[in-house]
Amino acid sequence: MAGGNGELKLVGHWASPFVTRVKLALALKGLRYEYVEEDLRNKSELLLRLNPVHKSVPVLIHNGKAICESPVILQYIDEAFAGTGPSLLPADPYERAVARFWVAYIDDKLGPPWDRVFRAKTDEERAEAMRETFAAVGALERALRECSKEKGFFGGDSVGYVDIVVGSLIPWVKATSVLAGAELVDAAEMPLLAAWIDRFGELDVAKAVLQDADSLVEHGRMLMAKNAARASNNG
Repeated sequence: MAGGNGELKLVGHWASPFVTRVKLALALKGLRYEYVEEDLRNKSELLLRLNPVHKSVPVLIHNGKAICESPVILQYIDEAFAGTGPSLLPADPYERAVARFWVAYIDDKLGPPWDRVFRAKTDEERAEAMRETFAAVGALERALRECSKEKGFFGGDSVGYVDIVVGSLIPWVKATSVLAGAELVDAAEMPLLAAWIDRFGELDVAKAVLQDADSLVEHGRMLMAKNAARASNNG
């Protein structure tokens, strides 16, 4: 990977798709970095000092300066290391705006109900969260059609900003299908997205960075059991 770009350190948690986004971006750019694993159940002084507002991962440290929140980090990487590796965001202002729109959609409309699948206190709450998640995933078929212009990726001929964000979710798509007993991405209903998942998964960067789905299934079961126990104790 490329060197000579200053000190880079990433503070993250292995299961976080938001952290995976940053790992994918850094790998695509060919940038070397030090990775620091964070215990989110016992947050370190380092994390609390670097991200005192949200107290969350990922945090990218570049030459001693902290950048927080994954969309901000991805755009920072693209700008700070312009000319190193491929561009992540489109050059055209309209296409760049469209890419940012879909990333915001994923974070605002897909992420919250998906998170509630694992944090629901009752089966009814979990079922409702799954319905909302299914509906939100369905819109990504349209996003792919709009962004790709009938080429292989959201970024067109090559992997871009939206590909990184959606790609970071692939292991959790597979894990959720096991945990929920239903496919989040049905090839019959979302053929473009299903084919894209296979295509993205074959990339060297994806093979190097994406988590093992079985490990996420175990992690997801732990989260669900912990939240069920908490609900029982509170009840």
